[in-house]
Amino acid sequence: MPAQRPPRFPGLVDTHCHLDYAPMIDDLAATLQRAADAGVVQMIHVGCSRASAPRAVALVAPHAHLFAAVGIHPHDASEADEAALSEIAALAQDAKVVAVGETGLDYHYNRSTPDEQKRALAAHREIARDLDKPLVLHIRDAHADALAILDDAPPLPRGGVVHCFTGTPAEAEQWLARGYLLSFSGIATFPQAEGLRDAARLCPADRLLLETDAPYLAPVPVRGRKNEPANVAFTCAHLAGVRREDPAALAVQAGANARAFFRLPAPAGA
Repeated sequence: MPAQRPPRFPGLVDTHCHLDYAPMIDDLAATLQRAADAGVVQMIHVGCSRASAPRAVALVAPHAHLFAAVGIHPHDASEADEAALSEIAALAQDAKVVAVGETGLDYHYNRSTPDEQKRALAAHREIARDLDKPLVLHIRDAHADALAILDDAPPLPRGGVVHCFTGTPAEAEQWLARGYLLSFSGIATFPQAEGLRDAARLCPADRLLLETDAPYLAPVPVRGRKNEPANVAFTCAHLAGVRREDPAALAVQAGANARAFFRLPAPAGA
């Protein structure tokens, strides 16, 4: 059965996707067209390993509406040695790289040790500071430790975003109190994610971002399929209902937040 087509909300920005994964990369032009049909005007493609970061910079270069973030995922923090971090810092100087990361702490899988993850997070924090770019955070089952590391240094001038936020409302309030943004993915549409929806309800309108994390975390009603940027429209519609807002207005607000936070140019035709 064909997948349900997303609604269209002009002005959407998918602030976190991995376009170099199959099946998106197999026909990138079609992927980008489906996103445009759903109202997505800009996307941030994340290269989150030593190998994928340079590919990310190359992938977005020919596309005016695509931008990149580069970093080393906490799963791969064991590889974040001095040479790897120097490569990330050099790549992050590119004009189309709008953020450093994703970096952070993931204690759910612990594919790198907690100490390795903490060292990598602190190093990315300083790269973001040096380059005056925001930090993209992946935090899972580790909010207290992540906050402690970030609190252990002066606040970042450009701040950061907790991508694919999955914490509790109390954890959301701790990040918001420090000036961070929260980005919500398709997980917010899952039936058992009521606590996450509570966090979305309390998030101020100007601190909320939308993302897919494609090809992961496809939202209801396409859950179980490979995700892609067009599906951010489903998440927008669901969260608008949760927040008792008009979905078209939420798309515009979240898109404006993304442009302000990542310093994106106005989209074509705006």
